[in-house]
Amino acid sequence: MAKTAVIGMGGWGTALASLLAAAGRETVLWGRDAAKAARLAETRENAEYLPGVSIPGGLSVTSDLGAAVSGAETVICAVPSRGFRAAVRAFAPYVAGGALVVSASKGFEEDTLKRLSIVAAEELPKARIACLSGPGHAEEVARGGPTAYVAASPVVADAEFLQELLSGPAFRVYANTDITGVELGGALKNVVALATGMSDGMGYGDNARAALMTRGIAEIARLGVALGAKPETFSGLSGIGDLIVTCASMHSRNRRAGILLGQGVPLAEALAAVHSTVEGVVTARSALTLAREHGVETPIISAVCGVAFGGRPPRDMVDSLMNRDRKREGW
Repeated sequence: MAKTAVIGMGGWGTALASLLAAAGRETVLWGRDAAKAARLAETRENAEYLPGVSIPGGLSVTSDLGAAVSGAETVICAVPSRGFRAAVRAFAPYVAGGALVVSASKGFEEDTLKRLSIVAAEELPKARIACLSGPGHAEEVARGGPTAYVAASPVVADAEFLQELLSGPAFRVYANTDITGVELGGALKNVVALATGMSDGMGYGDNARAALMTRGIAEIARLGVALGAKPETFSGLSGIGDLIVTCASMHSRNRRAGILLGQGVPLAEALAAVHSTVEGVVTARSALTLAREHGVETPIISAVCGVAFGGRPPRDMVDSLMNRDRKREGW
């Protein structure tokens, strides 16, 4: 039986590894904290990220990176964007030639503004590279809630391989060859979720949230196409689908952080209160830089950066968006 290694013992890594193990796939979950890995292996519960969810008995858990990755046909990396290159570089010596390495993270490398699949390809030039994205909260996937997701690779066979590997009764996977668009949708929607969270935190209602989401997906598509993505990708699961779930759910760390910002809580305190990585904060700055480099207008992303990093009051964000020059609807 082919082996799959999942790198990252957070909620999403644990949920994906559990999904594979429950389907009878040989799966190893790696975490860098030896004590946490040993505790998860013994208790069969990731109490920090997925309390109350039982981990399948067939799932192996280790803090030994070589043992996790050696011999794996597929390596799924599910660590935050800030640690992504370091993680790939660390497990690279153990990756078998021709293995499929998959980014299951959403964001950019902050210093280089590169998509994470590009980072993986740079560190592993002989590996096949793919990504996973879409509307999937770890909490719901781990509990067997029906979920639809996207496996993307420029190589159709690799996208379809991932589709076959991960698909199950409650986890439906679609194949896509637009890896650029799939990754960008997953990264940029976090910024819009910060904006809708701010709106919620200021006490605005459904109208404001709907406006931000609708204009947000137009903004995502506009920037995505400038970066080489296909426009239709943003109408799918990794675009509008992921945007809906991230802007509407309290599972969303980005939405929760945005709510606090909207209530006037300083950024550092809001991030500390969420107790987990808020990818949209890092992504907002990267996205604004990319937009300026490509001459793309991104008023929502700009407004989020103004609040998060420029000290602007959240209500100024709303005023600036509502009082822009009148436009025709579209991109």
